[in-house]
Amino acid sequence: MAQPKDDAKKNAHGESKGGETHQTAQGNVPVLTTQQGVPVAEDQNSLKAGPRGPTLLEDFQLREKIFHFDHERIPERVVHARGYGAHGFFESYGNVADVTRADVLQRKGEKTPVFVRFSTVAGNKGSADLARDVRGFAVKFYTREGNWDLVGNNIPVFFIQDAMKFPDMVHAFKDEPDSGFPQAATAHDNAWDFISLTPEAMHMVMWVMSNRAIPRSFRFMEGFGVHTFRFVNAQGKSTFVKFHWKPKQGLQSVVWNEAVKINGADPDFHRRDLWNAIEAGDLPEWELGVQLFDEEFAKKFEFDVLDATKLIPEEQVPVKLIGRMVLDRRVDNFFAETEQVAFCTQNVVPGIGFSNDPLLQGRNFSYLDTQLKRLGGPNFTHIPINAPKCPVMNFQQDGHMAMRNPKGRANYEPNSWGAEGGPRESPEKGFKSVSEPVEGAKVRVRSETFSDHYSQARQFYISQTPIEQTHIANALVFELSKVQTVAIRARIVSHLLNIDAALADAVAEGLRLKEMPKPAPAAKPTRRDLKPSDKLSIIKNGPKSFAGRKVGALVTDGVDADVLAALKKALKAEGAMLALIAPEVGGVKDSAGAWHDAHEKLEGGPSVVFDAVVVLPSKEGAAVLTKLPAARDFVADATAHRKFIGYSAAAAALFEKTGVALDEGFVPLNKAGDCGTFVAACRKLRFWDRAGAER
Repeated sequence: MAQPKDDAKKNAHGESKGGETHQTAQGNVPVLTTQQGVPVAEDQNSLKAGPRGPTLLEDFQLREKIFHFDHERIPERVVHARGYGAHGFFESYGNVADVTRADVLQRKGEKTPVFVRFSTVAGNKGSADLARDVRGFAVKFYTREGNWDLVGNNIPVFFIQDAMKFPDMVHAFKDEPDSGFPQAATAHDNAWDFISLTPEAMHMVMWVMSNRAIPRSFRFMEGFGVHTFRFVNAQGKSTFVKFHWKPKQGLQSVVWNEAVKINGADPDFHRRDLWNAIEAGDLPEWELGVQLFDEEFAKKFEFDVLDATKLIPEEQVPVKLIGRMVLDRRVDNFFAETEQVAFCTQNVVPGIGFSNDPLLQGRNFSYLDTQLKRLGGPNFTHIPINAPKCPVMNFQQDGHMAMRNPKGRANYEPNSWGAEGGPRESPEKGFKSVSEPVEGAKVRVRSETFSDHYSQARQFYISQTPIEQTHIANALVFELSKVQTVAIRARIVSHLLNIDAALADAVAEGLRLKEMPKPAPAAKPTRRDLKPSDKLSIIKNGPKSFAGRKVGALVTDGVDADVLAALKKALKAEGAMLALIAPEVGGVKDSAGAWHDAHEKLEGGPSVVFDAVVVLPSKEGAAVLTKLPAARDFVADATAHRKFIGYSAAAAALFEKTGVALDEGFVPLNKAGDCGTFVAACRKLRFWDRAGAER
C-alpha cells in the first residue's frame, strides 16, 4: 500500500484529513468508499438475486448512495425541479379486465380524477421551458383503491440500466459543481464525459439529440412509463405491460434555433401554452395505450425487457388503447399543488405490479425517500394534492405535521377489540405481489442480456426522416462543440461509428476532428437487421389538422378587413388560434375603419412563438415595417424555421428588404377565399422542402 499523501495524514484528534491512496488497476488513486469508510469493490451495479433477479434490500451501498443523493437539495427537487401541472380525468375504455384487476380500468366510461405534472429534468426551478432535455410526464390517478402514480417521461428509454448509476448520471448532467454552469444544459464536458464512458446511454442520446427533446408543447408530446411493469388479473395471472400516452393532436416539436429564441422571448412558453389552452377550452387530451406481452415473447425478444435502455417497437407489439385522459382544470395555487405534489413509482394499485428492472427497483426506493426530505416528514400524503380520494385506514400515527391519527384505543394490529379495533387485512381485496420463483447468488453484476448498447440506437436513427437525421447530427455537433476536451468529442464519435457511419462522419466533419477515431469496443456487435419503425419519427406522426395551433398575424393600419375576417373564421373552424401582432400594442385600424386590439407589440411577439405566420400590412404599413429590425426578424425567422407564411401583395416590400425568396410555403392572401387554402397548408406544420433554410 502506498504511503498516505500529506493531506491524508491524521490530525491531532486522530481523524483522517483525506482519503488514503492505494495501488489499484488504475494506478495510485484513492479507493472509493461508502460514507462509513467501507471500501467499495463494485460501483456499477446494484446487488441482485441472480443477474436478472430483483434488487435486494440488503444492498446498503445502493441505499446509502441514493439516500444521500435524494437529500442533496432543499427544498427544490434534485431533478424535475421545473414543472407545471393541471387537473383532469381519466376515462376507461373497459377493455382490459381480462388481464388486470385494477379497479380504475374495469368499467367502460368511468371517469377517475387525475393530476398531471410535466417537467424538465436537468434545470432548476428558474430555468427556461425550451431547454434541450427529457420531459417528465407524471400522472397521479386518484382511484377507488388508492393512488396510482404512472411516473414517466416523453422518451420511452433511459440513459442507464441500473439505479446505482443514477446519482452519477445526474451529477454529470447538472451544471458543473465548480463553475455552477451551464444551467439546464448538457453541452459541457462532464455530461459528455459520462456518456462517452457509458455506452448504454447511446440509445437515449439519439432520442435526446432528436427533436423529441424540444417539444412544441406539452400537449403535442407522447408519454411513456419507460419500464416494464406487470398487469395481474383476478386469477393472479401476470402479463408484462409497457405504458404509452398518445396525444390526440399529434406530435410536434420546434427546431433548435427556434428553441433558443423562444427561451429569450418567453421562457415560460410551455407553461403559458398549457394555461391558455385550458382557459380557451382547447382541452389537452391523450389516449393511454399498453403493449401487452407474456414470458414467451420476453424470452424470444431480441433484447431484455428488463433493460430500461430498450423499447419494444410497436410493429412487434402493437399499442392497445385502453382509455383517455383530458386536462380540464388549472391549479388554484401553484405551490400547494404543482410544487407539493409527490409522485412515487412504488404507488401502484391491486392489478398492477413491478418487474425486476433494476432501474425501476431503485426508483421505488428513491422516490419515497426524496419526498420525505422535500416535504418535511412521513405525512406528505396528508397534503391535499397527495391525499387519496378513497378512505385511508391504517395504524400509522404521529410524525411531523400529522393531520390525522387513528381514533380509539387501538393503534396496532392484531388486536382483540373487534369492530372498534380498526381496519383488518383483506386477502380478497388487498394488493398481492406477483408470485415468481427467485433464486440466485448475491452478486453485483449486469446481466449479459443487457449488453447490446448500439442496435436500438441505430434502429431509432434509421427510423427518422432525412430532416430529422440532420437535426440529430446538428445537435450532436452543437453539444460537443461546447466540450473543451477533444478526447471526449472523439470518444463520442467512436460510439457513433457503431450506430451509423454517415452520422459519425457528419459529426466528425462538423467538429473538424483531425482524425477519425476507431469504433468504440462493443460488448455485442450492432445488429443491422432491425427494421425502421415509423412510430419513432415525429414528422411521420404529425397531426391531421391544425387544431390547437396558433398563427401570428403581423398587421398594420389599413389591413384588408375582408381577408382578416376570413382568416379569423377559417382558423376558428379549424380549431386554431389567431394572435394579432402590431407595431404598437394598442392595435390597428383595418381598411373598413374598424379597430382591432393587438395581442402583442411587434418586439414582444416574434414569429418563433407561433406555428405559422401571416404578413398583412397595407402598402403604407409595409413601408414602415421595412425600417423595423423586429419586422425583418419576424419574416426571416419564419422563413428559416420553414413555417408556412401567408401574405398580402403589400408584404413584397418587406420580403425584398429581408432578402427572402418565395416558395410554395408562401401562400398569397389576396382575397378572402385564399384563407382556407392557407389553413389547409398549415396542417403540414412545416414546409420542409424550403431550400437553404435552418440547417
